[in-house]
Amino acid sequence: IDVYRLAEKPGAPLPLTEDEFAARSTLIGSVTYDQIKNAGENLTYIDKLELAGEPTRLRYAVRYVNSSGQRAAFSNFLLIEPAARIAQSPTLLSTGNEVKEDAITITWQAPTANIDGSTPVNVLGYNVYRLDESQSQPGQTPINSGLVSGTQYSDKNFKFGANYRYVVRAVSLGTEGAQVESLNSNLISISPKDIFPPAPPSGISIAPAPGRLSIFFAANKESDIAGYYVFRSTDPNLPKESWTKLNQTLLTRTTFQDERVEPGKKYYYYLTAVDTSGNQSFPSEVVSETVP
Repeated sequence: IDVYRLAEKPGAPLPLTEDEFAARSTLIGSVTYDQIKNAGENLTYIDKLELAGEPTRLRYAVRYVNSSGQRAAFSNFLLIEPAARIAQSPTLLSTGNEVKEDAITITWQAPTANIDGSTPVNVLGYNVYRLDESQSQPGQTPINSGLVSGTQYSDKNFKFGANYRYVVRAVSLGTEGAQVESLNSNLISISPKDIFPPAPPSGISIAPAPGRLSIFFAANKESDIAGYYVFRSTDPNLPKESWTKLNQTLLTRTTFQDERVEPGKKYYYYLTAVDTSGNQSFPSEVVSETVP
């Protein structure tokens, strides 16, 4: 299949005969028989344009060619008016601070010119695309719900332990008010790891009874809590790392009974929370009670 192109001024008459097109158009490329044979329902040909910033209407047509070099009639015409002043691609930057507990934030540098070298840059905003491990190319839908006006975007829909790749495209105002995307930016790969400890347990209270002290506390709000540790001391001024850990395996409920106590003695307690990645919280507030 041979591909033909005719570049016209935007105001040129629309009607054009096949003979006129054949006389004025240029053969710009071909789709080989092997490409046709291995293609699916649709064939694609990419025309890499160099229009030097001039407003242009492009008219395309294709036609079959047999093994003897005989050419069929032209197809129908496809008319396109590409916008010449489209922004160059943005440049993704590696800050080293992309991953936070609740978001992956990517940062980019705005383009400094349009693809034809002209300024000011024709930028309405930006679209951000994310690729997971199963994708080799970005999908058709950006992860941002509306155009990003700045040069940062926070992706809050992610999972620790996954591998992500991001690209950004500048969006320009094209012909007849259409939005036109730039080529992809450079690609940045991010593999977020959970290194963020949960909040310390809170709402701790102690119910004394003969021979035991019962500790109650509120469950942490994080969704990845694995459990809790309970620490005890009879000296509130002892460094926290020297307090006795009362449970060697994680406590998965929000109550704990300490029965290894002596009547009339005062005990001090603090708790820590641990998430499924092994991150341990800072110590909670210290609470105390005397055994009856």
